[in-house]
Parts: sequence; C-alpha cells; structure tokens
Amino acid sequence: MAAPRALLLLSLLLAAPQGRGQRPPPPHNPLEKVVTEGNLSLGELVGRWFLVGVASRCSYLAENSHRLEATAMTVAVPDGQSLAISTFRKLDGQCWEIRQRYVPEGAHRRFSVRGRGYNSKMEVVVGEADPRSYAIIYYQDSQGLSAKLYGRSSQLSNAIVDKFEQRARAVGLSEDVTHYFPTYGFCDSADDFHILDETEL
Repeated sequence: MAAPRALLLLSLLLAAPQGRGQRPPPPHNPLEKVVTEGNLSLGELVGRWFLVGVASRCSYLAENSHRLEATAMTVAVPDGQSLAISTFRKLDGQCWEIRQRYVPEGAHRRFSVRGRGYNSKMEVVVGEADPRSYAIIYYQDSQGLSAKLYGRSSQLSNAIVDKFEQRARAVGLSEDVTHYFPTYGFCDSADDFHILDETEL
C-alpha cells in the first residue's frame, strides 16, 4: 500500500502548476492564448515521450530543481478520442507509474483530466508538436499554468528548446521558472505496488 506522503508528492509533481503562497491566477484563462497549429492526429502522439523541460511557478520545482528525476510517459488512444497516459518516474529511488485519462474537451487537442479532490479538474492543451520529434503541452488548474516540453528522445536541439521557451514566455512563464530534467535514469515499468491509477478517481 502506497504511503500517503508518496501519493501526495506524486500528485504535486504531475500537476506542477503554481504552488502555495503564490498569487492567484488572473481571471482570464491563459490557455486561450495557446494556438494549436497543424493537423496533428491523436494517433501520431502514440508511443513513448521523454520529459525534457517544464515552465511553471510551482514552488516544489523551484525548491527541488537540483533533485529532479528523469521522467517519461507513454501515450495510447484507446477509443480514438481520449488519451491514456502512463507517466514513469522515480520517487525515493523507486519507480512509479501514474495513470491518467485525458478526455476531449471541446476544441481539437484540448482535454480535461479529473484530479484528486472534490470537483477538481485540470485542462490540457497539446499546443504544438512534431510527432517525430517534440510536443509542447500546456496544463491549467485552479492553482496556475505550466508548460511541458516532451521529446521522442531525451535530448532535443537548441532550436526546439528555444521555441519552447518562446512559447512559455507567450503565456507568462519566463526562463526563471523553466527547469530541465535529467537525460538518463528513466524507468520503463513499475511493480503492482507502485501504480497510482487516477483514471479510477
């Protein structure tokens, strides 16, 4: 049975938006600024992705940027509309798998994810992607906004990283709140005792 402390830390790391003690988000939704470019099909997102960078005002990231763990996710499209996400990362040296379901929400490439807690929900937008190389995904919940850069490999070109930082600045996230993840030490799986299944919430 997973320890409450571990479950809490995993939930914080997944959401990774603005932490406690920060100013509340503005009344408008920053995701309205995000443009979904191209005719990307959901099937092109299927497979393994590596988390390269995160732009977020999350206080946990700021305080633990020197301890970030290599993180990867696999994407499936079980019904042609929603995304089944499995995220793999280490916590205290142990590999964990976190399962989530991104449910379509209105416009193309916009999703919602049920969170922990009453009436908790996170909005997700797949903003810009080259399915052979990288994807920039935005996350918004009641505490704030974050942008994540994923790659088909753990290291991306400077041009792609620069593009990610430009897109993050466009939604108010500067280089000061941008963090990059290790390129080695990824988990491929987790045992049955270290799976956090948020699709059952």
